[in-house]
Amino acid sequence: MNPGEIAKRSEFAANAFKAACLAELEALKPGNVHIFSDGHGMVVQDFLHSAEAAARVIAQPGLSVGERILRSIEATQQSVGHNTNLGIVLLCAPLVHAVLEGAGDNLRQDLQAVLNRLTVIDADLAYRAILLASPAGLGESEQHDVRQPPQVTLLEAMCQAGNRDDIACQYANGYADIFEFGMARYRDALAKWERPAWATTAVYMAFLAKNLDTHIVRKYGNPTAVKVQEKADTLLQSMLALDNPKTCLRTLLKFDAELKSEGLNPGTSADLTVATLLAISLQSAY
Repeated sequence: MNPGEIAKRSEFAANAFKAACLAELEALKPGNVHIFSDGHGMVVQDFLHSAEAAARVIAQPGLSVGERILRSIEATQQSVGHNTNLGIVLLCAPLVHAVLEGAGDNLRQDLQAVLNRLTVIDADLAYRAILLASPAGLGESEQHDVRQPPQVTLLEAMCQAGNRDDIACQYANGYADIFEFGMARYRDALAKWERPAWATTAVYMAFLAKNLDTHIVRKYGNPTAVKVQEKADTLLQSMLALDNPKTCLRTLLKFDAELKSEGLNPGTSADLTVATLLAISLQSAY
């Protein structure tokens, strides 16, 4: 690939990443920060600044996946001073790398090749990023604890953590939830309503209804996550039955307020939503 093509792909991937982050903020996502409501000690402006900061580095040519992760989190910390996008960056860095370094025939195949080539150095850099971001609910692990030098590749570490973290699980399953679930939910909702922001809300609610949000699980345990999941599923089914999703705006805002009053932030579902939007955008390059 010639320098001009590399620069073109880099700019495309950076713009796609930033656009995915901003599109997610424009959608009503109960319990998470969005343009309708701040929450959890964070404001929308924090996420706007984070998207801008991370976009400047995540798609730079010549970086490894681990470098994309660490530099993005360093830029975020310099910009806003706290964790706003660790899960987003962990999910999006391999997708961006696939577009920049892949064969260019199929995004999912290029992504799997990227995951298969991850190294111990990538793991070390990702561990450093995780510690720098210091996400809520970060505990200790008997195997591959991020506070210890890694002995395995980033893919192997993520596979080991996949049963307790849905972001790690995407590395382990080749982003199956993104390609086989999230993207389909978005396209179905967009076809039905022709409103991207509401299609994004549908994706977020679908992820929240599909699995226990592992961010909530880490902080509050399974029983609390189950209650959130069940309520999300009920609301999702009601929303999908509507010809005009705005009809359920008040109900979703009430759910949003309830979650935030209890300190419940379905952050993993939001991160998966951003990755879905990015994958849809990046796939247009193929």
